Amino acid sequence: MGAILLLLWLCNAPASVLYVDLNCTNPAPPYAGWNTAATNIQDAIDASSDGDLILVTNGVYQTRGRVAEGSLTNRVAITKPITVQSVNGPAVTVIGGYTIPGTLYGTNAVRCVYLTDGATLAGFTLTNGATQNYLVTLSSIDSVGGGIYCDSTNALIINCVIESNSPYASAANSGILSNCLVANNTGGSAVYGALLIDCTVTNNSGYGGVNTCTVNNCLIANNSGQNGGGALYSVLNNCFLSGNKASAYGGGAYDSTLNNCILTNNQAGWGGGAIISTLNNCLVVNNVAYSQQNEADTESLGGGINGGTANNCTIVGNVAKMPNSIYGGLEWLGGGAFGGTLNNCIIYNNSESPSFNGDNYYNYDGCILSNCCTAPLPSGGYGNFVNDPLLINQAAGNFHLQSNSPCINAGNNVYASGTNDLDGNPRIKVGTVDIGAYEYQTPTSIISYAWLQQYGLLTDGSADYADYDDNGMNIYQDWIAGLNPTNAASVLAMVPPTATNNSTATTVTWQSVNTRRYYLQRATDLTAQPAFSSIQSNIVGHAGTTSYADITATNGGPYFYRVGVQ
Repeated sequence: MGAILLLLWLCNAPASVLYVDLNCTNPAPPYAGWNTAATNIQDAIDASSDGDLILVTNGVYQTRGRVAEGSLTNRVAITKPITVQSVNGPAVTVIGGYTIPGTLYGTNAVRCVYLTDGATLAGFTLTNGATQNYLVTLSSIDSVGGGIYCDSTNALIINCVIESNSPYASAANSGILSNCLVANNTGGSAVYGALLIDCTVTNNSGYGGVNTCTVNNCLIANNSGQNGGGALYSVLNNCFLSGNKASAYGGGAYDSTLNNCILTNNQAGWGGGAIISTLNNCLVVNNVAYSQQNEADTESLGGGINGGTANNCTIVGNVAKMPNSIYGGLEWLGGGAFGGTLNNCIIYNNSESPSFNGDNYYNYDGCILSNCCTAPLPSGGYGNFVNDPLLINQAAGNFHLQSNSPCINAGNNVYASGTNDLDGNPRIKVGTVDIGAYEYQTPTSIISYAWLQQYGLLTDGSADYADYDDNGMNIYQDWIAGLNPTNAASVLAMVPPTATNNSTATTVTWQSVNTRRYYLQRATDLTAQPAFSSIQSNIVGHAGTTSYADITATNGGPYFYRVGVQ
């Protein structure tokens, strides 16, 4: 076993190890030991070869510089696929750029680090870096990545602190950031075009937290910008967005996709939590739409979300507040949601301050709610209900469903996204998805609790297969078909077919409801296997009866039909 471990170590060992010590008194190439270590990082990089490891001990490294691309000077330019690693971590190992005191992105600015494709930087604080104004330099490379600029997404930044940089466009640009802190940067976006894993992005100002990034398991907090205070044009997975602000649109997120995320205490004029974004399995709580811009027609629209799409989200405790403006024409609408498409969502206990016209949602420009728990009952969509969702304790921050919540099994599987809920538990437990961000894990019935409660039926499972109205369909089948289980005349049944003016067509009619879609099948020989094949699907149901003209019936038959619920 020892020989195998030694072989593995040799296979992964760097070609050479070089050393850097700011206080070394006898630096000498190739910097192969601490007694001959380089006194600055760039000298060691220049002496290295592909695959080498450079170890850097404690110190503030803010001398030397190198141009890598464009014309901007980098304090450290890692232009080879090597690893540069601190010995004792970012608290005591600092790479400092240069910002002209009192100014941003000056012509004498110095970026902290340039990182080429395949290179790794681990365990440093990158601070006081800057870039140049794009309008002056006409070079996008010279304008981005004041703390660090990565030549590609195949550059790795591990356990680094990127703080107090003043770039024109971004503090960190491209690359993969793992277990990093990006904080207190000003001027541009904190991070642009990167993959972030287990990072914290906080207290950045200018153009918000992350821009055009993929973000996994990260905290995005207390950032600010004009649009997308927390995130802009990004994909976020399992992230926590809190305390972010946008002066205009999307306090937490703008035009982004958020999966299994929590958005809380974010603020913007439009979309306190998020605007024109897609949210799946998200908790949107205590966000505020509050426009503070003193402009004509000032509006505060959508405390939780504004536009976009929300699937299986819990949207509670959000507020749209009267704008702070000296002008007239004010509007504050949609405490929970303003417009958009919401499916399988809880939109409850939101408010407008003062109360105006849409505490939970405001139906703007085709707002569609389906299988949602909200009040009042939406005029469009289907499967919605106004019952209290019965959350365990909203005041204490527990937004899980109680055991008798009407939201259990009350969603539509078509809109279920992913295999896990916000807790990471299975998204669907007994065949039908719940409403909201959290799936109740021990349901006793397989039927929608809201539907059962509507007819005064028990939710303990005892009613599921009973046939109380003796119409040949049990309670579960009644629910699937959208029928009234207390009315024996409420059935899914075919009406005898009738001929049409077209001698080659037959009109097939069945009893139906307007909350279901149907498929129609036909057979010509009942002894064949299989006998039936589908001739039409996704047929929108009507209240009373639904008909379909079978124009493919081209001869005398015989034809046999059956209908099912999709």
